[in-house]
Amino acid sequence: MELLCTDRLRLRAWTTDAVDLARLADLYSREEVTCWLGGPPTVPPAELVARWELVHRLDARHGCWAIEPRDGGPVAGTLLLKPLPNGVGEVEVGWHLHPDSWGAGYATEAAHAVVDRAFTEGLAEVYAVVRPDNTRSLAVCARLGMAPLGRTRRWYGTEVEAFRLSAPEE
Repeated sequence: MELLCTDRLRLRAWTTDAVDLARLADLYSREEVTCWLGGPPTVPPAELVARWELVHRLDARHGCWAIEPRDGGPVAGTLLLKPLPNGVGEVEVGWHLHPDSWGAGYATEAAHAVVDRAFTEGLAEVYAVVRPDNTRSLAVCARLGMAPLGRTRRWYGTEVEAFRLSAPEE
């Protein structure tokens, strides 16, 4: 299922196809990725896909999607828009990119497209949470125009930098 397209990217649902599952396994087995996530997932890739499908079924604005370059090549990573744990209606935008896709602007482009779509569909604001030393993701938050809220342990039980972006005024 395709969510949306940008000039360079197609965002679509992850599948249980062997190619998608292999890319997910590769992405989430890399220390340079999982060090910012608190470790690798505790479930196999097929279960991740099933969980992400449920997130989308509960609210069609939410999900975790594959970021696919339109000019070919492997999936660049995951873009997510989902409720924050322990939040009260707060929604997080996040990105997990494979190291072979770092530095191409994919995270910013994909996040911008999904956030714009969420605002169009009635979401009032989105948050991002980033480990304090994750300079690449901190830069994405800045490029998205997100307002820094400071450090917190509110959502994930570990210290993160929190950011918020509000929907544009009508």
